[in-house]
Formats: sequence, structure tokens, C-alpha cells
Amino acid sequence: MKKIKDKKKKDSFFSRFIQGRWISTTFLSRNAILLLSFLFFMMIYISNKYACQTKMEKILVLQQELEKVKTESVRERSIYMSNTRESAMKAMIDTMSLGLQIQEKPPYNIKYSK
Repeated sequence: MKKIKDKKKKDSFFSRFIQGRWISTTFLSRNAILLLSFLFFMMIYISNKYACQTKMEKILVLQQELEKVKTESVRERSIYMSNTRESAMKAMIDTMSLGLQIQEKPPYNIKYSK
């Protein structure tokens, strides 16, 4: 009987760990609900983190696209503004051979009197 007790005393954590006996079935059965809830919350945490990361990447892509569109808008506006200048309009009329000329005199103002 004494040999069995000595053998149990010599049974250290390291030897139980190597043999795979460091977690007993009684430990698992007593803490099954706690372990399952821990695993459940870990899965929720991982899925939430993944969803957050994918949404952050999408936000970055959309911000870059927005900057490109803003730049294109400024460029198109500058082209439009340069085309509406008088010299640009005169050059367009000359290239199209429409026969239009710029007036030398300003337009008349007609006033109605009562």
C-alpha cells in the first residue's frame, strides 16, 4: 500500500502533462458550461474582429476612390471654366467657321418710361 502512495506522490504535473492526464474528465464535466461559454464568446470576438477589419478596409478603399473623384471633379471644372472664357469661345467659333463676330459696340439699354 505504501508503494502506491509513493508512486502517486512521484506523479508530478510534468509527467501527467506528457501523458495527457493533466485535464481529467471530472474537471471537464464540472466546468463544461463555463468552457463552452468561453469558446462561444471567443468565436463571437473573432468574428466581430474579422467583420470590423473588412469594413475598415472597405472604408479605406472608398476614401481613396472619393479622393480620385474629387480630383477629377476639380480638373473637369477647371477645363470647363477655361472653355467659357471669351478668348476660348472666340477660338472655338473661328475653328468651326460659323461666321460669328464679336460686337464692337456694347448692347443698347432700352428704358420704358411711364
